[in-house]
Amino acid sequence: MFENIRAIRKFDPAAKSYIEIILCYPGLHAIWLHKISHSLYQIKVPLLPRMINYFSRFLTGIDIHPGAKIAKGVFIDHGTGVVIGETAEVGTGSLIFQGVTLGGTGKESGKRHPTIGKNVVIGAGAKILGNILIEDNVRVGAGSVVMRNVPSGSTVVGIPGKVVKSGAGTDTVEQMLEHNQMPDPIAKVFSVLLEKLETQQQLLNQLSEKQKSLEKQKPESLESIEENERFIQEFIHGDGI
Repeated sequence: MFENIRAIRKFDPAAKSYIEIILCYPGLHAIWLHKISHSLYQIKVPLLPRMINYFSRFLTGIDIHPGAKIAKGVFIDHGTGVVIGETAEVGTGSLIFQGVTLGGTGKESGKRHPTIGKNVVIGAGAKILGNILIEDNVRVGAGSVVMRNVPSGSTVVGIPGKVVKSGAGTDTVEQMLEHNQMPDPIAKVFSVLLEKLETQQQLLNQLSEKQKSLEKQKPESLESIEENERFIQEFIHGDGI
């Protein structure tokens, strides 16, 4: 309970006091209600865990299945539209923004939702699908769709999600929250293509200049060949007789 409050204080500069956090943060309320429903779910109490889940979703806009495992110190910021599936696991210190889905990819049974490591930041609207592992200290860009395992310390962006940065996961809290600093692989590809096009254009311009230069300066041997050709043609047609 207190770990979640400290996580909010750590990650959210808008949090002015502990009283405000306790009373006004739906992500915190959703996790507290989930702790109750998850405890009942583990001892196989029928229906009641899902009823608590339904009430929590109505109250907070956050849907956490009673079977999901949420570690201490997790912060769900804003929270509206967050969906966490039955077999999903979220590690300590992770930060989840609004619109995130930790879901499955079909009707398979057993472990079918992702496992999120420690200190993971999942940007707004990101979708992490299937029984995959997102290791510690990973950053998932807003709007990304991730369906493969992600190694520790990486940054993932795009649809489908691609690792655009690998590292040891040593980013500070401030760096982890700087979503505007996420690498853009599409922009990088276009930049490389434009650079290649400019190089090709320069080569074509050089070839064109050389061609014009050759046309202006005919070699003497070429002029001699043309003169001999005219002499032969004149002789064949009787002009030389």
